[in-house]
Amino acid sequence: MALASSLVLATVAMPTSVALAGPSAGRGHAVDPQDARLDFDSAVYTTIGVTVDDRPVNVRWYKEICYVANPVAAAAQQPGGPGGGTTTIPNTACGYQSMNVFVPESAFGDQRAPVYFAVNNSGWMASYVKAGVTAGASYDSSTSNVGAALKAGYVFVDVANRSRGLVGADGSSPGKAPAAAVDAKAAVRYLRLNDAAMPGSAERIVVNGTSGGGALASILGAVRQRRRVRPPPRRDRRRRHRRQGPQHPARRRLRRQRLLPDHRPRQRRHRLRVALQRPRYARRHRLQPLTRRRRSHRGALRGIREEPGAVRNPDGTRLTAATLLDTVEKEVVRSAETYLEADPAHTIPPLGGTFEIASGGPGGPPTTKSYVNDWIDVDTATGKVRSVDMTRYLAFVATQATLKTTPAFDAVGVNGNTSSRTETNLFGPPTQAYLNYTEYGWNHNDVAGDGSGLDDTGLTWKQYTAKQSTTVDDQVHLINPMDFVGTRADTAPNWYVRHGTRDRDTAFTVSVNLDRALAADKQVTNLDYRLAWNQPHAGNYDVPEAMAWIADAVQKAGAPPASPRRG
Repeated sequence: MALASSLVLATVAMPTSVALAGPSAGRGHAVDPQDARLDFDSAVYTTIGVTVDDRPVNVRWYKEICYVANPVAAAAQQPGGPGGGTTTIPNTACGYQSMNVFVPESAFGDQRAPVYFAVNNSGWMASYVKAGVTAGASYDSSTSNVGAALKAGYVFVDVANRSRGLVGADGSSPGKAPAAAVDAKAAVRYLRLNDAAMPGSAERIVVNGTSGGGALASILGAVRQRRRVRPPPRRDRRRRHRRQGPQHPARRRLRRQRLLPDHRPRQRRHRLRVALQRPRYARRHRLQPLTRRRRSHRGALRGIREEPGAVRNPDGTRLTAATLLDTVEKEVVRSAETYLEADPAHTIPPLGGTFEIASGGPGGPPTTKSYVNDWIDVDTATGKVRSVDMTRYLAFVATQATLKTTPAFDAVGVNGNTSSRTETNLFGPPTQAYLNYTEYGWNHNDVAGDGSGLDDTGLTWKQYTAKQSTTVDDQVHLINPMDFVGTRADTAPNWYVRHGTRDRDTAFTVSVNLDRALAADKQVTNLDYRLAWNQPHAGNYDVPEAMAWIADAVQKAGAPPASPRRG
């Protein structure tokens, strides 16, 4: 999604999502000493040649720009090597907080070209700096987002960031949440800081991500924070704090909101306090907090309420736990009918027919499996769906591969948990590798010695998170876009979201909830959401469509203002 006056393309834990924000604030602000250390040198680049759609393109490559003044040093040996071993990284000083910038020749002197900002933290894993554009490579703009961006004349930026799994030089885990969001925001701030010197415009940043990258793009779009967020009146805050007492979680949370820095120093004491607003402030918005404290991460149906003010479906019905399955079914029907309408050659197998699903990992031989269509009945003459059996449909999706344990993402026992299929190493203090981060996982943890759960600490989840030293509940909050969409946080106005109908990694409730919440946010003016027919958990299956959406959003936004010199 988008951040700071940006365009944003993301695959929000689903396959594809895009957002475009409006103009940013803070351009031309005074330079502080740390900013001066982050100056961009436009003369330091390597020219490489690539081919896009069989046409040669020269590209200027600005290598591994460190976008923070004081990077966190990483260990040379990082997990994730072949066979689950380790890999050696050459840039231990700033390899997880740097970016590669690629400028196609059509944008060499163009400071108004959009910037395609690619985050690469699949599965919320730490992302070491990569080069998405390689010398001599050939790209097809119909299937490659890199090729499409270069062909369109966009500046392409590959962004690295800290996150789970990162091993620090001191042996700690410096990638704990919200490190990924902090780094991504810092990278955007670097682009804004150097807007006058860099090719492309920091007023038009397209943020793209798939899976965990889509989730990161979503939180960037939800807390763009172009303008300051005003906290409740000081008098009200004092009264509330006296009533709550010095150790109340809400008082501690006021201090903890400083975990996620804003783009301008003078905004920092206001950052992300929207989550603490009293109900009377929240009622000004169509999407209200789930609780008085803030929206919780507990449960899959975030943001759903049944009282007046709840988010609604396009037909006006309320989105609740009772209506959610029907809502997903309608989205599946819309996806199928949109697919059939798009091309006369598109077909869907009749009942009793078979879906032929191709699969195969990178480097492995492609395989095709057949699945009987026992769940969707289509009238081929009209291109309309007669019926969908949701029980059989969900079984069709889930049985294509077995991926996660139960409960998914937060394993009950976390001792020695090195699997990339759970996210227990994303939360907790940097001195502890793994920690449960949901109430259910915590209270049901029965693995002695893992340092997590009721069995090891003697505390229930509520007791543990009430401690002043606890940060895990705030960590979850700070990377959850649903906690900020529809509040006073500065949500990006333009979003493009795609989620495959065969995605067995991410629940359909995730994209539906996000879409309905965005639709209820008055700051969002351009929202394009759909389940992508017969697509898996992946990205780049809709490159031409997504790029056309971006081009249209850029055109409607108009030309960005010229970048003033800092100072």
